[in-house]
Amino acid sequence: MSAVTVTAPAVKPGADEGRIGLRASLRHIGALARRNALQIKQDPQSMMDVLLMPVIFILLFVYVFGGAIAGKGHQHDYIQYLVPGMMAMMGMNIAMAVGSGVNEDFRKGVMDRFRTMPIARSSVLIAKIVVEIGRMLIALAILLGMGFLLGLEIRGSILGLLGAIALSVAFGAALMWIFILLGLSVQTPQAVQGMAMLVLMPLQFGSSIFAPPTSMPGWLEGFTKVNPLSNLADASRALVNGQGAVAHPALITLGWTVVITAATMPLAVAKFRKKT
Repeated sequence: MSAVTVTAPAVKPGADEGRIGLRASLRHIGALARRNALQIKQDPQSMMDVLLMPVIFILLFVYVFGGAIAGKGHQHDYIQYLVPGMMAMMGMNIAMAVGSGVNEDFRKGVMDRFRTMPIARSSVLIAKIVVEIGRMLIALAILLGMGFLLGLEIRGSILGLLGAIALSVAFGAALMWIFILLGLSVQTPQAVQGMAMLVLMPLQFGSSIFAPPTSMPGWLEGFTKVNPLSNLADASRALVNGQGAVAHPALITLGWTVVITAATMPLAVAKFRKKT
């Protein structure tokens, strides 16, 4: 594992974050993000989920379930429905890896090294999120690339597509704080993954990502309306396809993003300080 030297003001290890200025904090985040990126370079297998998950999911749902959901011979229409919806799913699946990574760093003793360094504790977590956002953008690019190969059309505008990507990334970044908090609270990476799947599966499949809510039982249709993933999927779909309501689902998604970040980021940072 390559070590990255962080240049920081001459203060004692564990110094109060209030003594570390914004410029120094940004420098620390940049150095730690580079360290995390080097870890990925040394372990390319850690990118398998990013590279293969979009391909497997889109092929599975288009060719295995697409005929049943959209009707045989209407897979092209289903691609226009599925791919923008799956943009909402990418962020949640990748966010799960952040919690496992934080937990693994504690188990390997990596955080013991950070404990002796004069850096803001929050910079360690923010650097992880910066790198995971990069992984998320790669996953979205592969998803859209596969969509274009299968016949996806941008019926809206390029700005609409960029808006859908931005919404997905913002919401995914908010979810990362939940999984970081989970990773700091349980004992093993396997526990993080197990607990995360209990949340991921109902949210993903109880949403409008894969099928219209009108085809679901009444009680489940009601759940999809309050599911934040449904609002993100609906907003992305409207932006990519150039039709449908955008403002309402987009505002709800941004609202969830702000609430989740405001509620979990301070808790995650406080938990991290306590553990280090």
